[in-house]
Amino acid sequence: MNNEDGLYQAGLLLHGHKCPAMPTGLRAGLAALTTLGVDRAQDGQLVALIEIGQDHCATCYADGIQMSTGCTFGKGNIQKLGYGKFALTLIDRKTGNSVRVVTRPEIIQRNKESEFIQYRMKGVPASQIDPALVDPLVDFILNATNAELFEIGEVAQKQLPAMHAHDFNTVLCESCGEVTVESYARIKSGKVVCSPCAEQLP
Repeated sequence: MNNEDGLYQAGLLLHGHKCPAMPTGLRAGLAALTTLGVDRAQDGQLVALIEIGQDHCATCYADGIQMSTGCTFGKGNIQKLGYGKFALTLIDRKTGNSVRVVTRPEIIQRNKESEFIQYRMKGVPASQIDPALVDPLVDFILNATNAELFEIGEVAQKQLPAMHAHDFNTVLCESCGEVTVESYARIKSGKVVCSPCAEQLP
């Protein structure tokens, strides 16, 4: 893979800036797909469990995972576990087979010691950092072997996390007039209202 690859370019468009974390997630997802012998999910065929946290230093990793695996927050087949780790478990719903892909410590350390990350740690937005400082990091991630980047576990059976069917029932909030999914609506002061209005009504 290189920086002209269509999947990387699509990931860059989704993500919005160059950084090493998004392509790391992209490559982790591709490695997981290859190991499981499955295609990118068009619907909910796969489930991705990513171990990043809320204020994790490289949440950009998640965008790469979404792009490569087809597991997206919109489809509801990706979950953040909040462990603060650079790891992905990908599960095939059809077989129950799963694989865990962990970014090697030396890869994370390599990025951490870069000038690019030093700027990020000072609060400089990634999009405002000289591309010459990030391009070598991205090129390395895109061109390295899976073995150089990751520790890839054995394929194993894993119990699927609880996934709920999408709720297509909607109601009109009697307070603000906006549409809300029915299961999120509340009855407050005798009215059917959305959650934000329910918090404001007496």
